[in-house]
Amino acid sequence: MIVNDLGGSHSGEGASHRAADLVVDEIKKAGGEAAANYDSVEFGDKIVKTALDKYGRVDIIINNAGILRDKSYAKMSQQDWDLIYTVHLKGTHMLCKAAWDTMRAQNYGRIVNVASAAGIYGNNGQANYSAAKLGIVGLTNTLAREGASKNIHVNVIAPLAGSRMTATVMPKEMLDALKPEFVAPVVAYLSHESCEENGGLFELGAGWVAKLRWARAAGAVMPPNDQSIEAVAKMWSKVVDFDKGQTYPASTQDTFPPVMEAVELYKSKL
Repeated sequence: MIVNDLGGSHSGEGASHRAADLVVDEIKKAGGEAAANYDSVEFGDKIVKTALDKYGRVDIIINNAGILRDKSYAKMSQQDWDLIYTVHLKGTHMLCKAAWDTMRAQNYGRIVNVASAAGIYGNNGQANYSAAKLGIVGLTNTLAREGASKNIHVNVIAPLAGSRMTATVMPKEMLDALKPEFVAPVVAYLSHESCEENGGLFELGAGWVAKLRWARAAGAVMPPNDQSIEAVAKMWSKVVDFDKGQTYPASTQDTFPPVMEAVELYKSKL
């Protein structure tokens, strides 16, 4: 196992070998084999090279690097935005990209990316973090599709857990309840060769685990002879109504049926 950690602060400053070395020591004391890598995740090729040089393969990637630069959008600097993007979304991409050809060649790979409830739902003061985390969900969805034929499964989790980073925003009693030990076995299962899950998004914390999916209202179609703002206003209650005819789209192909129904309706009125 390669343990990567730049060892910087929760906001991305500095560097240290201590964090990675501590984890390596714990793994070795438990009877495992591990080595440290201290590169930033934006240099994913260096991290993957460390694994290939030592083991000759890359079977599993856990993209868990993260920092916080929380500020209201009005006060957020370009640096606040760029640093979060670089570590979270670009870092995830760089690790996946660096290992992708190897995983394809060996016809095997398991990748678990880490998003956040802030990315799924949004959160005050986290426009940069939310955008990057939902971007990771989109990246996961596509890699899961492209990797499936090569036995590469890619999933994404949105965990709520105690960590060096969440310690900056959570009280101690909450951190104690949200032990990372509740997250680790889920990640291990998604990384296991027997797990058939691919392209899933999971929320989890304190032992609770649940898969998420998109829901779509039945919607409504504008009258063929009236594409006005007033027509949209009249049908808006149906556009946002999830109580009747709700569906669960799972791919871009699921966009076409309702749109084509609208096309046919339009043709019939010509």
